[in-house]
Amino acid sequence: MAASQLYTKFARVWIPDPEEVWKSAELLKDYKPGDKVLLLHLEEGKDLEYRLDPKTKELPHLRNPDILVGENDLTALSYLHEPAVLHNLRVRFIDSKLIYTYCGIVLVAINPYEQLPIYGEDIINAYSGQNMGDMDPHIFAVAEEAYKQMARDERNQSIIVSGESGAGKTVSAKYAMRYFATVSGSASEANVEEKVLASNPIMESIGNAKTTRNDNSSRFGKYIEIGFDKRYRIIGANMRTYLLEKSRVVFQAEEERNYHIFYQLCASAKLPEFKMLRLGISENYQMGIFRILAGILHLGNVGFTSRDSDSCTIPPKHEPLSIFCDLMGVDYEEMCHWLCHRKLATATETYIKPISKLQATNARDALAKHIYAKLFNWIVDHVNQALHSAVKQHSFIGVLDIYGFETFEINSFEQFCINYANEKLQQQFNLHVFKLEQEEYMKEQIPWTLIDFYDNQPCINLIESKLGILDLLDEECKMPKGTDDTWAQKLYNTHLNKCALFEKPRLSNKAFIIQHFADKVEYQCEGFLEKNKDTVYEEQIKVLKSSKFKMLPELFQDDEKAISPTSATSSGRTPLTRIPAKPTKGRPGQTAKEHKKTVGHQFRNSLHLLMETLNATTPHYVRCIKPNDFKFPFTFDEKRAVQQLRACGVLETIRISAAGFPSRWTYQEFFSRYRVLMKQKDVLSDRKQTCKNVLENLIPDKDKYQFGKTKIFFRAGQVAYLEKLRADKLRAACIRIQKTIRGWLQRKKYLRMRKAAITVQRYVRGYQARCYAKFLRRTKAATIIQKYWRMYVVHRKYKSKRAATIVLQSYLRGYLARNRYRKILRDHKAVIIQKWVRGWLARTYYKRSLHAIIYLQCCLRRMIAKRELKKLKIEARSVERYKKLHIGMENKIMQLQRKVDEQNKDYKCLMEKLTHLEGIYNSETEKLRSDLERLQLSEEEAKIAAGRVLSLQEEVAKLRKDLEQTRSEKKSIEERADRYKQETEQVVSTLKEENTLLKQEKEALNHLIVEQAKEMTETMEKKLVEETKQLELDLNDERLRYQNLLNEFSRLEERYDDLKEEMTLMLNVPKPGHKRTDSTHSSNESEYTFSTEIAETEDIPLRTEEPSEKKVPLDMSLFLKLQKRVTELEQEKQVMQDELDRKEEQVLRSKAKEEERPQIRGAELEYESLKRQELESENKKLKNELNELRKALSEKSAPEVTAPGAPAYRVLMEQLTSVSEELDVRKEEVLILRSQLVSQKEAIQPKNTMTDATVLLEDVQKMKDKGEIAQAYIGLKETNRSSAMDYHELNEDGELWLVYEGLKQANRLLESQLQSQKRSHENEAEALRGEIQNLKEENNRQQQLLAQNLQLPPEARIEASLQHEITRLTNENLYFEELYADDPKKYQSYRISLYKRMIDLMEQLEKQDKTVRKLKKQLKVFAKKIGELEVGQMENISPGQIIDEPIRPVNIPRKEKDFQGMLEYKKEDEQKLVKNLILELKPRGVAVNLIPGLPAYILFMCVRHADYLNDDQKVRSLLTSTINSIKKVLKKRGDDFETVSFWLSNTCRFLHCLKQYSGEEGFMKHNTSRQNEHCLTNFDLAEYRQVLSDLAIQIYQQLVRVLENILQPMIVSGMLEHETIQGVSGVKPTGLRKRTSSIADEGTYTLDSILRQLSSFHSVMCQHGMDPELIKQVAKQMFYIVGAITLNNLLLRKDMCSWSKGMQIRYNVSQLEEWLRDKNLMNSGAKETLEPLIQAAQLLQVKKKTDDDAEAICSMCNALTTAQIVKVLNLYTPVNEFEERVSVSFIRTIQMRLRDRKDSPQLLMDAKHIFPVTFPFNPSSLALETIQIPASLGLGFIARV
Repeated sequence: MAASQLYTKFARVWIPDPEEVWKSAELLKDYKPGDKVLLLHLEEGKDLEYRLDPKTKELPHLRNPDILVGENDLTALSYLHEPAVLHNLRVRFIDSKLIYTYCGIVLVAINPYEQLPIYGEDIINAYSGQNMGDMDPHIFAVAEEAYKQMARDERNQSIIVSGESGAGKTVSAKYAMRYFATVSGSASEANVEEKVLASNPIMESIGNAKTTRNDNSSRFGKYIEIGFDKRYRIIGANMRTYLLEKSRVVFQAEEERNYHIFYQLCASAKLPEFKMLRLGISENYQMGIFRILAGILHLGNVGFTSRDSDSCTIPPKHEPLSIFCDLMGVDYEEMCHWLCHRKLATATETYIKPISKLQATNARDALAKHIYAKLFNWIVDHVNQALHSAVKQHSFIGVLDIYGFETFEINSFEQFCINYANEKLQQQFNLHVFKLEQEEYMKEQIPWTLIDFYDNQPCINLIESKLGILDLLDEECKMPKGTDDTWAQKLYNTHLNKCALFEKPRLSNKAFIIQHFADKVEYQCEGFLEKNKDTVYEEQIKVLKSSKFKMLPELFQDDEKAISPTSATSSGRTPLTRIPAKPTKGRPGQTAKEHKKTVGHQFRNSLHLLMETLNATTPHYVRCIKPNDFKFPFTFDEKRAVQQLRACGVLETIRISAAGFPSRWTYQEFFSRYRVLMKQKDVLSDRKQTCKNVLENLIPDKDKYQFGKTKIFFRAGQVAYLEKLRADKLRAACIRIQKTIRGWLQRKKYLRMRKAAITVQRYVRGYQARCYAKFLRRTKAATIIQKYWRMYVVHRKYKSKRAATIVLQSYLRGYLARNRYRKILRDHKAVIIQKWVRGWLARTYYKRSLHAIIYLQCCLRRMIAKRELKKLKIEARSVERYKKLHIGMENKIMQLQRKVDEQNKDYKCLMEKLTHLEGIYNSETEKLRSDLERLQLSEEEAKIAAGRVLSLQEEVAKLRKDLEQTRSEKKSIEERADRYKQETEQVVSTLKEENTLLKQEKEALNHLIVEQAKEMTETMEKKLVEETKQLELDLNDERLRYQNLLNEFSRLEERYDDLKEEMTLMLNVPKPGHKRTDSTHSSNESEYTFSTEIAETEDIPLRTEEPSEKKVPLDMSLFLKLQKRVTELEQEKQVMQDELDRKEEQVLRSKAKEEERPQIRGAELEYESLKRQELESENKKLKNELNELRKALSEKSAPEVTAPGAPAYRVLMEQLTSVSEELDVRKEEVLILRSQLVSQKEAIQPKNTMTDATVLLEDVQKMKDKGEIAQAYIGLKETNRSSAMDYHELNEDGELWLVYEGLKQANRLLESQLQSQKRSHENEAEALRGEIQNLKEENNRQQQLLAQNLQLPPEARIEASLQHEITRLTNENLYFEELYADDPKKYQSYRISLYKRMIDLMEQLEKQDKTVRKLKKQLKVFAKKIGELEVGQMENISPGQIIDEPIRPVNIPRKEKDFQGMLEYKKEDEQKLVKNLILELKPRGVAVNLIPGLPAYILFMCVRHADYLNDDQKVRSLLTSTINSIKKVLKKRGDDFETVSFWLSNTCRFLHCLKQYSGEEGFMKHNTSRQNEHCLTNFDLAEYRQVLSDLAIQIYQQLVRVLENILQPMIVSGMLEHETIQGVSGVKPTGLRKRTSSIADEGTYTLDSILRQLSSFHSVMCQHGMDPELIKQVAKQMFYIVGAITLNNLLLRKDMCSWSKGMQIRYNVSQLEEWLRDKNLMNSGAKETLEPLIQAAQLLQVKKKTDDDAEAICSMCNALTTAQIVKVLNLYTPVNEFEERVSVSFIRTIQMRLRDRKDSPQLLMDAKHIFPVTFPFNPSSLALETIQIPASLGLGFIARV
């Protein structure tokens, strides 16, 4: 792709800027060929029209993608140019606080002007053994690369450190040497590496000074060769110096100082003596150095006075000169004379000529400079002598600390030499870089063209060739009247207009300009000749040589080995591939004038020698950059940085790289990174072909890339183009994913909103309906209310009106009624009168009328009757008439009859009414009659009472008087009663108030007591927890310290053994190759085993070796020192052991619930007693206060005892008295019940099983620990105040109820235990029944098999029985495997019994085979000698013998019953026992085929027999031999994990056996009665138990080291580099660094490799029968190693700090946790050791923007230190463009929040840390009498007892 096509809209470019050097901008529109102007948008927000150069038409530099910014290697950048380099360095330095960056083969180091915690020993260990590109850039990485290449390639190395003053060259060189000293160590006890480091302060004091640019500026160049032997350990060093700035001795610029040594000397002038570092310089020489330095100071104070223009003189008895002469030991007059004169020698005669004052001053200064230069060289020589080694040097690493390119306003001779040296170094650097590029292309077999790079050979020729600048300068110095002006003219004449690199300034004739590789430099010619001559008068030197001060002539002695006055003598060694410099052999008189060599000539020679040395080595480059001139920390000045980058060759490296193929990718890396650009059909099985096909499609121009054997090479900008394509593809994919996800989210959101809207509508409509219904209800209700209200109002109005109307009506009607009544009454009266009158009149009228009517009727009726009679008479005469009349008469008769009946009824009713009315009348009459009588009586009484009224009226008057008198008395009585009542109420209220106060005080006291009890409980619990934690920490610290001492002791012990072997070899013992025997080893270990006696056989070899050791006093003294050190360590170990025992006892007392034999802790009893005493004291205080209240109340109420309130007070006092008496009684009862409770607790201690005892104690302790007693106490106190009849108030403190509750709980506990025991016994009985049934079935089956076997022939009988037994064991094995699948301990014990039975069967089978073979031989023999009959007889005999043989194994169990579990061996067989059982034992065979820990059991059984015989010598000898043999095995095969694990397991088992059978009660509680019979009876082996414990600790530490060595190569690759989750993390460009030869061709480890290795470790430890607790500790240590190494590498690798890598790490950690779960090791504490790594992975993944994120990070990362958190945030690197970097402000926020956290400033975790190990007692259930020794061990000489 054409470069112009990349200049599209939004592309970012760099444009020049006068202030910032380069400024970033963004294109606002696409660039088209032919455009003269680019429209740019600057970062500060301005728009700019950038005009292109019309001649060159060069486009501005493109900016790299953000994901490439901040790379470790500048060559990894796609666009390689100056602004990209500058920006990358700035981002790393300012944002990430990273001062080191690779630039191809160069390490760029920027001075931070601040102490950084990145140079500790932990960092050195982290970089040790690592490939250079694997870790972040560091000076240690360069040093490690040099050290590794020296060891691998057998070639000397050089580290070239350059840079201007103040850039940090010296510090970088010091750190490189420190790295070599730490990693390699020294080959002898002389500690050469410490001497090498100690030489730095000396050289800095005499060669460093303060300048305007640097407070500790090195004013000389130095090259230090660090020598190594064949094992690559430091054996010595040699130093060469270059171009010491002597002029500083007599002249310093403004604000600069002289060398440090002068100020140190002046500051120490008042001290009685000077103590300098004694590095090869004796005390006398030290004082001599100070005398010479003081003399130089006084020489500078010598003054001159002019006599005339050509002569001068020194004042007589000049004090500075006299002091100088005294210090130097020279004659005053002679020195005074030659300071003012000089000698001129001609061919014929000699002249003494006076010199002017100026010449004298210059001569004085030259002498001072010369003396200081000689002293400097002398010190360097002596330092080299001290660092020189007698051992032959195999190889060396040189560290060159030399000045960088310099250009100032005024440049003189010093800058010329410095820049000349840098030209030579730059030429060598360019050639080396070009060579590496060429090698890389040839290695990858790609076509390459010659890369055009800057060759500065013309500049070097200008300086050093014939008639060059130096040659002309030397020639001018030889001229008698040569001056700077004449030399300048010669330069102009020779080089001006002839050499393009030489120019003349326009306005000066005393200067010249040279075009160096870095920049043009203008040099002032003034002073060149004088500085080049460095003139010192011979007469002054002769005066100094004649000094009485011995050291001074030594400085001026002619040394044939001296190369030059300014370079140190060579060491005389011939290192690898180094061409030694041959000394120049001159005339005899040449040495006398050697000081007249010019400085330029000397410097050129030393520079040539240096270049020869460097060319013979493999160089490594460190370029130091000074970020600013003000020494501000982490401040970056772009102008100054660019100047130095141009000067130091970094940009030249970039230019060379950019000219070829700077970007290199392996095929796998390319495929992994750009897999997104491929389609599925493009992916082939061959990665190389896949990459070729894809690249041909992506980049049509094939010149932009080349395919190598293992890599793809890209030209500059192509990776950025590919990154752009990848980003576009990812962006498109992201857009598609975002589109889909956003559509899905929007759809989901829409559906959710629709559903929500429907729901809201439903609820709103429902709400509206309800509101409407409510409105309707309210309207209806309002209407109803209105109706009723209106009705009520109207009704009320109506009622009022009605009531008023009724009232009116009532009154009116009453009035009317009364009127009507009166009228009616009047009418009634009138009516009555009228009635009576009218009645009388009516009756009278009636009577008259009736009489008249009757008379008329009678008359009429008589007339009518007469008429009728006439008719009747006529009719009667006819018959029909009679019939008709008869019919009518019947009817009438019936009617009449009916009427008669009705009238009769009416008559009867009337009669009844009349009778009733008569009765009423009679009763009323009687009543009226009685009333009348009563009235008559009352009338009589009234008449009588009328007389009595008078007397009564008199009595009433009298009574009224009495009533008035009584009322007055009553009033007075009521007043008195009111007063009394008020007084009574006051008394009662007073008593109530006092009672309330008493209650309040009581409540307050009770509350106070409760709070105090709570506080005391909480305080004591807190204190107990804190003390427990502190004790645990102290115990762990003591254990760690003790185990470290033990480790140191073992190291010294091994060193002692090595020294003894070396002594044996050096003394040439007559028996060559003799090695110390086991007895010797045992005797030497006698002190270690704490035994007081030594066997005679062990003592003899020691005596034979003593004389030989005395032959070498030095070695013997060393031996005595080591022996003394061993004794001191033993004493210290004993003290530590006592302290450890004391700490363990304290921990055991504080953790009684974790003890196996439970006892009530003394601390708790003390706490309870203290608590009880405090409560009793509080009770006494309350009693006293109560008595005082009583007295106060009694005194207060004494005057009013006769008052009405006195009885109530007495009642209150009586109640208080009774309560106090009851309290005393209850206390006595509580004490009695307490004693009973204690006795019951002691009585209920279980005796059968430990489980029940543990459960009981745990329950009791749970009741104590949980504070139930305190809670019951508080509850009882509270209930005391509430109810008077509550049982909790039996006494004041509630202790009786508490005891009662405790008894109830104890009873409940006992009942539950009895029930559980009952259930367990029932289960056991049921199991036993089932087992009995199975045994019966098995018995029947065996009987059947026996019956079948008896029917077989004798030969087949044995075979059948064995076959049946094997079948039965196989079935039983399968059954028990299924049965004990979840219980490994039971399965292990079953396996042991199975092994034992297998051994019995194997022995039985061997015996049967022997018997069969023997009988067959006998049969053959007898068959030849005897006939058929005898053969038949033999056949009859042989079956009996064959049948008898199998019976023999049946008797073995009977013998085992008598076996005592001991093994007997002879004294002389001890070495054979140790050899077969320890030295030659193969762990693999023992672990697979035999019982775990079998060697330990055998050894202990042998010890038991020796103890049984009471043979202390045999016990001591066996134990000592055992310990020494185990050490010997571990020393021989200490790198084999299986061996170390096997002997760790057996050592622990041996230790447990010594404890289990020691006879101590604490170790016997798990034993059976049979095992207790096997306890040791005669010897106490407690001291040997301690020795075995120490041995186990050493073996454990060795096991950890073996683990670490095996795991360490896997961890980084498996945990960090390997992608367990494929495709999560994309590979980033790696740069040139990954193509160095450091990359070893190793197999890549994965997480599965680590897990397999861990599983292998675990299975081996389980096979060896290691204690489960010990396996947990090993697992914890393994996981700590994994976590620490992973985290340390993460903190040192910027490329690993990304979001995807965090997810990868978390997945890997989850796999490790899953492994722990599978192995049942989750409670081992291993997971907690991974917490820092987990938090670091979480830190990589969490959001890192806001203050809330910062707060979350601070609370989350509590296992990481502040330095680690900040480091991870600084290193966080986005892998894709979609990620964002962590801002500087966010990191500062984190630092501010964490500033109060007190944690370690150390950055890395201590990966070498070993947790203190403990060996918990683990008794064995295996009975000793059941153990049988297999024949494979070769222990047939041991007999079972």
